[in-house]
Amino acid sequence: MDSLVILIPLLPFSAAAILGLGILFDWLTGEEKEGASAGIALWAVTMSGLLSLTLYGADVLGMNRGSFILGTWLQSDTFEISINFLTHGFGLRLSALFGIILAVVLRFSVNYMHREVGFHRFFFVLTLFSGAMQWLVLSGNAVGTFMGWEIAGLCSYLLIAYAYDRPVAAANAARVFVTSRIGDAAFVIGIGLSYAFAESVDWMKLNALSKQLSTGEATGIAFCFALAALVKSAQLPFTPWLLRALEGPTPSSAVFYGSVMVHAGVFLVYLLQPLFEMSPFAMATLAVVGLATAVYSYLLGFTQTDVKTSLIAATSVQLGLMFLECGLGFWQLAGWHLCAHVIVRAYQLLAAPSLMHNILDNPIKPVKPALAKHYWAYTVSLQRFWLDSLIDCVLVRPIGRLSHDLRYFDDYIIDRILGSPAPAIRAISSLAQYEEQKIGARLNDESDQFAQGSGLAGKLAEWTSAVIHGFESRYMLRGYGKNAADFGRRVGQSANRFEAYIIRPRYLVLFVFITLMAAF
Repeated sequence: MDSLVILIPLLPFSAAAILGLGILFDWLTGEEKEGASAGIALWAVTMSGLLSLTLYGADVLGMNRGSFILGTWLQSDTFEISINFLTHGFGLRLSALFGIILAVVLRFSVNYMHREVGFHRFFFVLTLFSGAMQWLVLSGNAVGTFMGWEIAGLCSYLLIAYAYDRPVAAANAARVFVTSRIGDAAFVIGIGLSYAFAESVDWMKLNALSKQLSTGEATGIAFCFALAALVKSAQLPFTPWLLRALEGPTPSSAVFYGSVMVHAGVFLVYLLQPLFEMSPFAMATLAVVGLATAVYSYLLGFTQTDVKTSLIAATSVQLGLMFLECGLGFWQLAGWHLCAHVIVRAYQLLAAPSLMHNILDNPIKPVKPALAKHYWAYTVSLQRFWLDSLIDCVLVRPIGRLSHDLRYFDDYIIDRILGSPAPAIRAISSLAQYEEQKIGARLNDESDQFAQGSGLAGKLAEWTSAVIHGFESRYMLRGYGKNAADFGRRVGQSANRFEAYIIRPRYLVLFVFITLMAAF
């Protein structure tokens, strides 16, 4: 039964490849092809979900060995990366749950996205994301998990910028993408430290060897993976990206930021439970950051004026509580909390479009009087604690000023030393002048000036080209009749005589002898 695991991510990836080729070659375009795109995506994701359910059932019955190794992907000295998958434990449970959620969301999207301009593109990205998430939760090593991690992040960027003609959507997608790179960098460093300290990037081996690591080594690895998890699950100070990510269609918001992808960080921490238990600092970090995020998002939820942002603020609260539970060592509670939250939040976000109709006559629940008196708290919540502005002041603007200074240094110092390239028209003009000289046409007095340069390097190149051009013009282009021909003939005869001497046997033997003496 373990071998079924390879088909779980492979089916969505294959469907995404078919959809991508269809879009690329205009096989899938227009309203009349919507059924084909939706059918391919829905069939592949549904079959993937059914296979994950089957494999989970086999695991419950004790029929699985716990892992499946397809082969070796990369091997260099003692460093080895296998293509292996876990067929037991929390990852398989999440695979089955995610498979069901993804199939439901895709079926919902068939009608919801009908006649949208990017209908086929949406199903391509969502199918690719389905394969990436299955790969992420089932992979048996850090490199495989990181591959799914990255593909899922790319899909998130593509669906945030689904309406790429809108400046706000494009800007938010870019900002979310850049923020995610912080977590990705931490993940890569964590992989490197895992190999440096434990000599393995396999999850099972890393957990098994965690008790042999020193506290400092375990803390280094755990903190890197914790930072990657905190960014992926939008914990402080990275929470603002989650609210920016709602520019995409509602089905993508439900599956990315309500139910599936946003829980990847919690899954990563849960997967490395033995490693985190060896690092009190990493556990404390999870607890403190999770609690702070829960309080921050709870206060934020009071001033959200639309359904999706209110639900996402509530999602952030629950994610913070999950990290708090992990930090306090309540691992089983965090696992059940994650599974329950995935189901509830997916339903709420999918039902969000009809929520306004259903609550038309229901009054809004008033805020508690003790909280309503604090107008400063309303302002702080409305401004989201100015966290975006603070990040801009601390990171974005200094980096922008640094890039401006580097550009100034490049334009006014480096280019003046090395010489900036001349416009293309000057290059064309120089080529034309060369052709004029070649045919003997002297149209102006500047025709002898073959090349011009700027800067120190440019002037050196100009002087060198002038010397070469003078020699070429004297002996090649203009010529001096019989004198040039005699000079060329004498040079050729001298070269022939020299060649005749050096190919004589005695000189060849001498040359070989000298070569052997130099070698020894």
